Amino acid sequence: MNDDTFLAHVADGLAALPAVHAVTLGGSRAQDTHGPGSDWDFAVYYRGGFDPADLRAAGWDGEVSEIGAWGGGVFNGGAWLTIDGRQVDVHYRDLDAVEHHLAEARQGRFHWEPLMFHLAGVPSYLPVAELAVNRVLRGDLPRPGYPEALRETAPAMWRGRAGLTLRYTRGAFVPRGQATEVAGALATAAMETAHAVLAARGEWVTNEKRLLRRAGLREIDTILTGLRADGLAKAVDDAEALFRTV
Repeated sequence: MNDDTFLAHVADGLAALPAVHAVTLGGSRAQDTHGPGSDWDFAVYYRGGFDPADLRAAGWDGEVSEIGAWGGGVFNGGAWLTIDGRQVDVHYRDLDAVEHHLAEARQGRFHWEPLMFHLAGVPSYLPVAELAVNRVLRGDLPRPGYPEALRETAPAMWRGRAGLTLRYTRGAFVPRGQATEVAGALATAAMETAHAVLAARGEWVTNEKRLLRRAGLREIDTILTGLRADGLAKAVDDAEALFRTV
């Protein structure tokens, strides 16, 4: 199958699952930033009793999780599949939960959640960002703009987290000469600051892969590359100064 045929094949298969109301394409392929080896990110938007067993019954090779198996919250489960030799991720999206997060974001309200592979975790408005930037393949979904109320509340929250991360680093890791912990904390604080920068601009974020570049914070690489056990305090100072410039 060529890419167009493949896309239609998977979209039709997912849309045919019971309780599914819409199917989207996300990730780099939805934003035309993909490379030849990029995987394919799909989401199924369901209402009511979605059963992962129906996805398993489609017969595609791979692993299909139960609802909530990825920790609940924003990422409540999904699948890693191989279809026609292509790597495919499928995310479960409960429409009731998505609509709740959308309503909250429009009021400037959200919460933070930990998520594997994300240094700074994710905000609960991430599913709203997906509505805004992902490509709808089947069904209908809202296409929200960035709420003005969220531009007011989100930067302060993310800046606050970054500030606390740096303060703890100075007090707990620097005096002990723990370079690894300092490096990890500075990377986390950089991601938190980048979230604040993008939120202030009213730009959606769906993952961390290009977050530092988008926020103008790639200079953190220089600070971390030169990290030495006898220069940890300076590295924290340099990082804090960099964060203030964006």
